[in-house]
Amino acid sequence: MHQIIDSGNMWLVAGAWMLLAAISAFVAIRVKMPAALVEIVVGMLAGNLIALRTNAWIDFIAGFGSILLTFLAGAEIDPAVLRKQWLPSTVLGAASFGAPFLAAMVFAYVFGHWTVDASKIAGIAMSTTSVAVVYAVMVESGLASKEFGQLILAACFFTDLGTVVALGLLFANYNLWLVALIAAIVGSMVLVPKMLPVLIDRARRYVSEPALRILFAIIFLLAALATYAKSEGVLPAYFLGLACAGVMITYPDVKRRLQTMTMTLLAPFYFIKAGTYIEFGAAVSGAGLIAILFFVKVIAKIVAVFPLARYAFKYPQSNANYLTLMMATGLTFGTISSLYGLTHHYINQAQYSALVTVVILTAVVPTAIAQALFRPHEEPEEMEAEVP
Repeated sequence: MHQIIDSGNMWLVAGAWMLLAAISAFVAIRVKMPAALVEIVVGMLAGNLIALRTNAWIDFIAGFGSILLTFLAGAEIDPAVLRKQWLPSTVLGAASFGAPFLAAMVFAYVFGHWTVDASKIAGIAMSTTSVAVVYAVMVESGLASKEFGQLILAACFFTDLGTVVALGLLFANYNLWLVALIAAIVGSMVLVPKMLPVLIDRARRYVSEPALRILFAIIFLLAALATYAKSEGVLPAYFLGLACAGVMITYPDVKRRLQTMTMTLLAPFYFIKAGTYIEFGAAVSGAGLIAILFFVKVIAKIVAVFPLARYAFKYPQSNANYLTLMMATGLTFGTISSLYGLTHHYINQAQYSALVTVVILTAVVPTAIAQALFRPHEEPEEMEAEVP
């Protein structure tokens, strides 16, 4: 399809993408759905109908958006809540990772006749939960400040931690860069929460926001180190956000400004770009495989997560349904894992298209069902498990 928008005119491209973001926001308000989901759908339509494509600076803005979303998702989790909810978050996160990983890997190898390495990539890509999507939904639905929403975010973190560990162990790339990345993550988690409050207190009256500039510089450097270590910038960003959660609670105005900048300017580029990865032609030709992989992932998540949420941790049925469906979402690490497999020749283009399409569908479909049918409306104390 011929590209309608002149990619050589930077401002025309920027205007078109922001116009799509604005349309998405109005539609989201109208249909009472999170803007992130509408942005993905709009990106899919624009990518196929007007051949919307990215370029280097859009990739940077989208990448920065995904990193800041992940940082804010970590920063949203109250350390006291994490300590209180460590058992359900770790157990639910581990189940959410393990079941779809094994189910998708076995299906791809036994029934799809994929190679061993390709089957591993399929399992990893299907195991993920999208922290970026879940965080955006938690913020827009008002659950991010509630203990139930923070439990979901924490469980998502442990799911994606399993994904990262699996990708590292199954396709090990051990080197000094990886050692340096681990040391940098640990060092930043110790130093930044101590340094940031001092910088904020000394410079908060300045509109130039020196403290946030220092934070962005650290995030960029950690992302650069992650790239050298063959990892992704979202990983250190999540750990850093988790370490800075106490700072964000102490300075809610700072967190609010970060949220506004991220959700208004950066995140729409990330979600619209994600939608452009779905090609109607490839989706139609691989519809059978896409449908099966979609149900393999979602059913595995439901079978593993729902009984634990409902019967082991005694959450009300509606909340258990909501939590399960949110854990079935996927986006960031799913696309990252699929792209890793393609670039390292573990999977072919058709397998990549199928995996990415499934990943993006799981960002939309389970979330839409959860928001429409099971969105919690109780007060915070009524949303917790019936017994500790």
